[in-house]
Amino acid sequence: MINLKHPFNLSLFLFAVWLLLSGHYTPLLLTLGLLSTLLVVFIAARAELIDHEMQLVLIKPGVLLYWVWLGGEIVKANIDVCRRILDPRLPISPRMIRVRATQKSELGRVTYANSITLVPGTVTVSVEGDRFTVHALTREAADDLEGGELNRRVRDVEQRF
Repeated sequence: MINLKHPFNLSLFLFAVWLLLSGHYTPLLLTLGLLSTLLVVFIAARAELIDHEMQLVLIKPGVLLYWVWLGGEIVKANIDVCRRILDPRLPISPRMIRVRATQKSELGRVTYANSITLVPGTVTVSVEGDRFTVHALTREAADDLEGGELNRRVRDVEQRF
């Protein structure tokens, strides 16, 4: 028997994302949005692109709280980088640092590496096992990463997968 739970959940998630991003709630556009998400999931399932072993972790409460926290960090870092660009008296001291990822799964390490890159002023340059090489625009950004708050939060979310 074919398990349709995962494709159904994926369809619901994709439709919810489409709904949030489109902002259109007329019957015609709702129908077209639903049909397009169903078509995407159908094509992905036929091409065997859907990983049935992974659960849909994107909509769990712990992950949503992480997204909110990460969004706040992104906003704060954006403001800091903009200030440094506009005010030449503020120092820019680029550096390469190495941080250790304490996540146990590949998904956890990928989430950590991508989260580093999403925060303005830091970019994950390379990944070698559990060691990440990161370019930081400022000493403060490097110190924040080395402090381990982002690493800990990703690890905490990973444990809820």
